[in-house]
Amino acid sequence: MIKLRLKRFGKKREASYRIVAMDSSARRDGRPLEELGFYNPRTDETRLDVDGILRRLQQGAQPTETVRHILERASILERPVSKYAPKDSAVAVAEPATETATETAVEAAPSEDSSEAE
Repeated sequence: MIKLRLKRFGKKREASYRIVAMDSSARRDGRPLEELGFYNPRTDETRLDVDGILRRLQQGAQPTETVRHILERASILERPVSKYAPKDSAVAVAEPATETATETAVEAAPSEDSSEAE
């Protein structure tokens, strides 16, 4: 399986990474099939070959989690919707219940005021 992943290079404690397409069983610093970009976490510099990345994704390449986050920040991939986020239908169901409770409280309030006035 082809993976889009990071290949480390640079000095000790000053790492930079190349975004590469590699076979998933290849070692981290092995020879890549194709270099698709560059990422420096210290300066947050990112250079991407968008056409090459899209071509590899269409061919079935799977990005690693870190590369997926980089591609989401660059708007190449869409951010997935969290399955724990509130759904629109749940909010729509909750709104009528609160309106009904408010109307009930408003209807009860004038009758109390009229009994106090008498």
